[in-house]
Amino acid sequence: MFAIFAIVEVVLDFSVHKAGILQYVGIIINKIKHGNKTPSISNYENEIEYSLPFKGKWIAINGSYTKEHSHSWSIPTQRYAYDFVIIDEKGKTFENELNKNKNYYCYDKDILAPADGEVVEVYNKAEDSIILKPGKFLSRSPHVAGNYIIIKHTENEYSTLAHLKKDSIRVNKGDKVLRGEVIAKCGNTGNSTEPHLHFQLQGGRSFYNSIGLPIKFRDIMIETPPMEYKKIDPRTTISKEEIIEGYITRGYIVYNN
Repeated sequence: MFAIFAIVEVVLDFSVHKAGILQYVGIIINKIKHGNKTPSISNYENEIEYSLPFKGKWIAINGSYTKEHSHSWSIPTQRYAYDFVIIDEKGKTFENELNKNKNYYCYDKDILAPADGEVVEVYNKAEDSIILKPGKFLSRSPHVAGNYIIIKHTENEYSTLAHLKKDSIRVNKGDKVLRGEVIAKCGNTGNSTEPHLHFQLQGGRSFYNSIGLPIKFRDIMIETPPMEYKKIDPRTTISKEEIIEGYITRGYIVYNN
């Protein structure tokens, strides 16, 4: 029985294990390519500035330009990635039952192109993950990112927008997109505990092997979330006064000006 349960666990978490292997390979590749000279806000200047890839006010629940508050500092591609959701006045991301994707405020909301570019990769086969309980889910995607879009903005800067809703993607490989154009809707596909948008900038096309790049935004506003949010997410963050202009960090509501 123990062996059966172990096999079931591996099958259910296949995308997690597969992603772990691919991410480890990516770490090795980036170490060979870049050594200790990886991009940071002190040594890398974005070729263009980016807009937030959504309408209205969302909160960065994960991500920063600092190591301490990074999304995944040890994973080079996702070092400067962000996870965004929408919260209410009580700091919650959903209403009623937590195991229904449609109950989350960000679910099915428009996702926008963060800058002009060309779509170089699209995946649109994953069904929404099943939410079992807080922090526990069943992925129904062979890819950790679920449904995703990768956009080439310059020769050295590509963005990935992940966990998108199936059949909501409006663009195809080879399409040109404009900053602010609606390209998909927020979903809960791939390795995702609840509906949210994963957004990252990378130095190449590969989700796993490209080096992560810090993201400088233009014309954005930053707000402190309601006090109740701290009860839900008590993690430390940078004080608002210390945030470097053009950058964002976890624990703050952000929106395009």
